[in-house]
Amino acid sequence: MSHAAALAKRLEPLHSMIYFAPEVAEELGALGVRPRDQYFAQRAAPMGAVGPGLVAATFFNFNPAMVARTVPSVWATASPGDVVNARLRAVDGALRRLLGEELLASPAVAESATLARRACEGATPEDRPLYAGHADLPWPDEPHLMLWHAVTLLREHRGDAHLHALVSAGLSGIEALVTHTATGTGFTIAFAQQSRGWSPEQWADAKARLAERGLLDGDALTPAGQELRREVEEHTTRMSVGPWRRLGADGIARLTEVSKPLSKAVLPAFAIEGVFAPRPARS
Repeated sequence: MSHAAALAKRLEPLHSMIYFAPEVAEELGALGVRPRDQYFAQRAAPMGAVGPGLVAATFFNFNPAMVARTVPSVWATASPGDVVNARLRAVDGALRRLLGEELLASPAVAESATLARRACEGATPEDRPLYAGHADLPWPDEPHLMLWHAVTLLREHRGDAHLHALVSAGLSGIEALVTHTATGTGFTIAFAQQSRGWSPEQWADAKARLAERGLLDGDALTPAGQELRREVEEHTTRMSVGPWRRLGADGIARLTEVSKPLSKAVLPAFAIEGVFAPRPARS
């Protein structure tokens, strides 16, 4: 399972680059979707014109009040189908820019797409609403778009399992976000609060609750908090093994190898000051 978890982490940038690519702002802006609404619109659109309650539940670590200010109005501006199509156009433009035409046309893209799509055959929709919504979308024909769609399905499949693990650990959405920032491997605290709609007071209250449970000391996880996060990740991986069983050990190894230059090529999309916690320098 450790190889499968490592591969999921390796593939993640190929999907999540779309949340930072300017192509999305251009495409959704052309539909009239406001910048503050674009994340919710593009990720929720495969589920249809859903309400704020379902979006808050499936996105989990966003302040429901923030979601409620956004979701009811966005579908009056652009239909979910139009948003899905605009997002795919943005993916096409972003990948062409980030990968470059030579890498885009390389055998690595086609083989990665084939392997990732095969892995998706092992994914199941039960208790996975975000994954199920995305899985209902048609498969793109072009290899780079097929790869992005496959990685998106794998990401949402694992993401739904991750929410199950967090709830099982007794964490609310904001508490999950606080503990994640405390690992030092995700968003900065300032960006997490701003982008997810939590006030400093709400953040402080969540920290106090986590401290009472012995999980947090200041902004750092205690040993008990570190153990809880480890258990959450293991729980997530256990619930997400279907695709990797379908792919098999040889397929996992091959996809890990051929996708490496692709994931590396999209990393510049994440070079935004103040968003991610700095990684420690390697010796």
